[in-house]
Amino acid sequence: MAKAKPKNGSKQLKQKRLNLALQGGGAHGAFTWGVLDRLLEDGRVDVEAISGTSAGAINSVVLVDGFMRGGRDGAREALHAFWEQIAKIGAFSPIQRSPLDIWQGNFSLDHNPAYLFFDMLTRMASPYDLNPANINPMRDLLDTQVDFDRVRCCTEMSVFISATNVHTGRVKVFTGDEISTDVVLASSCLPLLFQAVEIDGVPYWDGGYMGNPVLFPFFYQSQSDDILLVQINPMERAETPNTAREILNRLNEITFNASLNKELRAIEFVSRLIETENLDVERYKRVRMHMIEADEELSKLSSSSKLNAEWAFLVHLRDIGRLAASDWLARNYEALGVRSTFDLTEHFRTTRIEGEV
Repeated sequence: MAKAKPKNGSKQLKQKRLNLALQGGGAHGAFTWGVLDRLLEDGRVDVEAISGTSAGAINSVVLVDGFMRGGRDGAREALHAFWEQIAKIGAFSPIQRSPLDIWQGNFSLDHNPAYLFFDMLTRMASPYDLNPANINPMRDLLDTQVDFDRVRCCTEMSVFISATNVHTGRVKVFTGDEISTDVVLASSCLPLLFQAVEIDGVPYWDGGYMGNPVLFPFFYQSQSDDILLVQINPMERAETPNTAREILNRLNEITFNASLNKELRAIEFVSRLIETENLDVERYKRVRMHMIEADEELSKLSSSSKLNAEWAFLVHLRDIGRLAASDWLARNYEALGVRSTFDLTEHFRTTRIEGEV
């Protein structure tokens, strides 16, 4: 990102560089919109690279396109305009909150007959049966809202978008000139809702299955040692799910966090080896991890709310994201470039094997 302008004639703001890792999560990606909006508004953080999956990939390309047009303010305007268009398209969907949910202030769609019927139908028939024309409203929205030529030409920050190769089950990371509408659609392709997206003859599904998001590109293609993860899918829940929908929701959260947890575990292991001088610090990169999340608020939302495109809900999530980012900046900005603020050792404490270094 470009240098922030001094405020009220004061001296130049102290800039710090980092890498952004943006998770996917459907409409819950509006939380990430709020985080990005606050970081852009603050102006003290320069983004060297972004890794995004699904909704994180969408936020990534919208941000970069807007930034290329008008700097930080342009990025903020582009993100607002994009999510506003999401709400306008969603207004025509039969899947809306029930009057009871609206009255109770509940953003769930679980009581909507159309949602319940559609949810059941997708478990009985594939998108190849239900949507043979392969219509995806997101394609037209991306084509009208994002100039991918600008995104591909961006030299201010790198963008990495992950998708899952259906044939091999491995993650594919797209970057640079590879980024396109199809790549973003591939990264957000839920296999029960959409046909696999083919790129150069290879079918892809949602990148969340194998990288939500991927972190390893930062190790090799970024100079910054700081990674800020914007977490949408709760890693932990205190309660045990007992309904079919709760069980499925928790299974999806665990699945979509699995690959990320493996990468975080590797970072934690290498960091401990470096600290104990069992690893050459000149050959291995010391990574400083940071996280912005709102588990308390997001964990209250049902999985069906990820399909809720109502403007009031998206703004609600945006505001939660802005508050979370403000709190993180206040507590942790000075730690950037100095130390991690997300304690991976504590995070994995209960899973470490006795006797492990």
